[in-house]
Amino acid sequence: MAYLQISLDVSADNRPAAAGVYRQYKQPFLETVGGATSKELLVRDEDVQVLHGFATAADAQAYLSSDLFTKDVVTALQPYLNGAPDVRIYETA
Repeated sequence: MAYLQISLDVSADNRPAAAGVYRQYKQPFLETVGGATSKELLVRDEDVQVLHGFATAADAQAYLSSDLFTKDVVTALQPYLNGAPDVRIYETA
């Protein structure tokens, strides 16, 4: 099992729109991305995180170069970001 954690610097005013992007692409992610097992939105005072579950770390890495991520999700989120996302992949022990 592996997780892809993407932390986003999104102003409070833009969080509803960013959450809309999450909702828009959650089902396509779960239905079309190889190894995808889950996707959760975590909202904190300091940032917004999207936690993606995968069967393997290789599946998580592959998603980062997929059209769904690079062309759809990144493009849709771009207007709401205050800076570059922090992207991390974790493997469970």
